[in-house]
Amino acid sequence: MLILVTNDDGVHSAGITALTRALKKVGKVVIVAPDRERSAVSHSLTLHSPLRAEEIRPDVFAVDGTPTDCVSLALHGLLDSPPDIVMSGINRGSNLGDDITYSGTVSAAMEATLMGVPAVAFSLAEGPFSSRHFGHSAQIAAQICRYIGSEGLPRDTFLNVNIPKGKPKGISMTRQGKRQYQDMIVEKLDPRGRKYYWLGGSGLGFEDEPGTDSQAIGQGLVSITPLHLDLTNYKSLQLLGQLPEAIGFDQGPG
Repeated sequence: MLILVTNDDGVHSAGITALTRALKKVGKVVIVAPDRERSAVSHSLTLHSPLRAEEIRPDVFAVDGTPTDCVSLALHGLLDSPPDIVMSGINRGSNLGDDITYSGTVSAAMEATLMGVPAVAFSLAEGPFSSRHFGHSAQIAAQICRYIGSEGLPRDTFLNVNIPKGKPKGISMTRQGKRQYQDMIVEKLDPRGRKYYWLGGSGLGFEDEPGTDSQAIGQGLVSITPLHLDLTNYKSLQLLGQLPEAIGFDQGPG
């Protein structure tokens, strides 16, 4: 099995090091990852400047771009043949609920899925982010990788895996949860009296709904959420069926 490994914490992060060490027992591993931290860049792609990829040691490439750039560059430029699977992570901190829309870790897996390659995003939900904690998570990642290598994934599907702090009590198949937010903008003054802002603020946690990724993590379970690329809201597609006529247009075919 040829395994492409990437992340959004950077090519030298402890999470990618632990993941790679575990996956080398499963197959051949090639790392193509950002040369520095690229957290919360979502599915951004570099279009207006060239990319550089430095092979810092055999089969390890540092790219001055986003996680999406790394997957695209690996599949279309750096690798001699397509990988059998893309493993993204292990991220420092969870990617649960609405947070997945910001996540570079998750978006790397999304890009691989767009290219027809099975993919999984892995996150360690809570610190401390020591080598021991990442190592435990990496063993779970290796088991999932073996399973996908044998059984595959459904079409148009990739997995978002979050691993709780400490030894997991089990594994739960989950759906995406919903985060609660407050004070998303922090306003400060610099020494010259000019305003500046920090984005992020303090989160209130997640809505406590059965079957969600956030609830599973709260219960000490590994959360595995199948995601797909079709963002269509099919219920609303029917509910809004009269919109064309309402604004003066004939309903087209479809």
